[in-house]
Amino acid sequence: MRRAVLLVTVAVLTAAGCQGGGGEAGEASCSGRVTYDGRDYLPTETSGFTVGDRLGTVTVAACEDTPDDPGTGLPEATTGVYAVEGADPTVAVAVGDDPSRAAYMTAR
Repeated sequence: MRRAVLLVTVAVLTAAGCQGGGGEAGEASCSGRVTYDGRDYLPTETSGFTVGDRLGTVTVAACEDTPDDPGTGLPEATTGVYAVEGADPTVAVAVGDDPSRAAYMTAR
């Protein structure tokens, strides 16, 4: 169940593009940012990509974009990261609990 919630959370954050609060340490902009191998990746709309082998795990940034309503944000979480065929993982990866539903993300 937690994985389903995480996948939905990433999708919602991607679509909403929430904006961050006061910029405190550990605070995210709710942009759907994930971190893998020391790089930040953001969701990028694309179609027709092929998911390759699993590379490991990404960290999904915590999101607290409602400073006047503490406790309503999303905690930091993890999910799977996959290669994208034809793309260097330092440029683009696919992210999600299931490779068949993974989202295309590019390094920023």
